[in-house]
Amino acid sequence: MQYRKLGKTDLDVSVIALGTMTFGEQNTEQEAHTLIDYAVGEGVNLIDAAESYPVPPRPETQGQTERFIGSWLKKTGKRNEVLLATKVAGPSRLITHGTHIRGGKTRHNRENIEAALHDSLQRLQVDHVDLYQLHWPDRSTNYFGQLGYQHIEDEDIIPIAETLQVLDSLIKAGKIRHIGLSNETPWGVSQFVHTAEKLGLARVVSIQNPYNLLNRTFEIGNAEVSIREDVGLLAYSPLAFGHLSGKYLNGAQPEGARVTRWERFGRYKGENAEKATQLYVDLAHQHGLDPSQLALAYVNSRRFVSSNIIGATNLDQLKINLGSVDLVLNDEVLAGIEQIHKLYPNPSP
Repeated sequence: MQYRKLGKTDLDVSVIALGTMTFGEQNTEQEAHTLIDYAVGEGVNLIDAAESYPVPPRPETQGQTERFIGSWLKKTGKRNEVLLATKVAGPSRLITHGTHIRGGKTRHNRENIEAALHDSLQRLQVDHVDLYQLHWPDRSTNYFGQLGYQHIEDEDIIPIAETLQVLDSLIKAGKIRHIGLSNETPWGVSQFVHTAEKLGLARVVSIQNPYNLLNRTFEIGNAEVSIREDVGLLAYSPLAFGHLSGKYLNGAQPEGARVTRWERFGRYKGENAEKATQLYVDLAHQHGLDPSQLALAYVNSRRFVSSNIIGATNLDQLKINLGSVDLVLNDEVLAGIEQIHKLYPNPSP
């Protein structure tokens, strides 16, 4: 395993992180424990969760992901071997955002953040988390695949300074070590960084946004901010919901797979996405590479990436994904990737 610094912190995070949003829905507790055991055994030290997991979010399963991680920690006693990251939900402005969480009380103010963290710590069975992230912004902006920013005049939002003051107090209380953002824009990251510096508050160290061969929109504005401000990317959906493995090509619907089971996961479907995916899979095969490892190795190679959050529902997938750490893409492969990207730039933003 390889490790990188997380932002300006002294934390070394594994290049591959274990995403856990399938725990409690696609994975049983025992399966979750098996996956964590293997990942940690291979050097993965960052485990990422959220209060709203598993996905798709449902009242009946909400919090199960953190409970499964908590029971693993209790069983193994390996709290000091892993870095725990979780997230507080944002406002339920869209129905997909889960109004079932605290009855929709998910604004980024003191009452809601403290309640969310308290519940997460209980489910995880720990007294602190290493990274606490805002799952999506308090304001209306572009995230979860939305394009074309629509400004809302006089929108009721929690000021960034107020949110930072709450998070800063929780760091001082020893309940959080570091804070991060998720599904954020370049403007949002800059505002969090500069507000923290101006008021002497805790600084965000990471941003968790989607990044993969079908969606490289992070490069347009956030990459520069990430590098210049030392706010490392924790890349999620690096395989585009599994599409970049090639398993959904030509209309295939693997039994039990996420895209097969739920229509809501259509972000990486579409004619151009299918054509681009086929070309990336063909490129991998031309060079004797596994398509998943090619896609992941590309994400691993980006300067602004601190850790690549992979999801796996079985050990075979996990082993393939972890193998990407040792893959260095040569100039010919990288040129091939850029050629495909020019043909089909960001077909699934």
